[in-house]
Amino acid sequence: MVSPRLPIAKQAWVELSLSTAAFLTAGFGLAIRPSVVTAVLAAFLGTLWAALILFFRDPERHPPSELGIFTAPADGRVMEVTTTEEPTFIKGQAAKIAIFMSLLNVHVNRAPAHGSVEWIQHVPGKFLAAFRPEAATRNEHNLIGMLHDGQRILVRQIAGILARRIVCSVKPGDTLYPGQRLGMVKFGSRVEVFLPQDVQPTVAVGDQVRGGSTIIARRSS
Repeated sequence: MVSPRLPIAKQAWVELSLSTAAFLTAGFGLAIRPSVVTAVLAAFLGTLWAALILFFRDPERHPPSELGIFTAPADGRVMEVTTTEEPTFIKGQAAKIAIFMSLLNVHVNRAPAHGSVEWIQHVPGKFLAAFRPEAATRNEHNLIGMLHDGQRILVRQIAGILARRIVCSVKPGDTLYPGQRLGMVKFGSRVEVFLPQDVQPTVAVGDQVRGGSTIIARRSS
């Protein structure tokens, strides 16, 4: 029997443990010595705790069973759909789809298709606003290269002005299924996926997508 899974990202235990302890301490202080200061502090810490629960939510997703598709690696708004040169892993032309995650989006990142993890590289850098075009290469980021049906695809997790920690929960040699959790970028960020250049994108700039659910591209043949 499989036990039910708490819909909170496992990467959140430090932040949630600290915020819970602070909230409970403030609540205890309010109970034994009521005052405006302790009431305001307890209310603030309670709001912070609720905001962290919302931010670190991790709902189950059920990718479409259709063959020849790629699903969104993250929740958020599509920022870019283009064909570009990808020199680090694909080493050639690729279809690029970039997704911006606001503070209100689910921040768990997911595999866009089945495949094996071939390569991972963490690149230190700046913390510019994630919606700026130059953030993709100048900001701290993490690259996850996958082999999918003999073709290379790449997921790039990008830190932002508030996102100061990238978490990658897979390693080279892992076999991934569509929609499997790859990790997360904490507190607002951006995720890009580079697919074989012959795919047909099914999203446009401005579209809202859901990681592991929304089809973002199809094989052209």
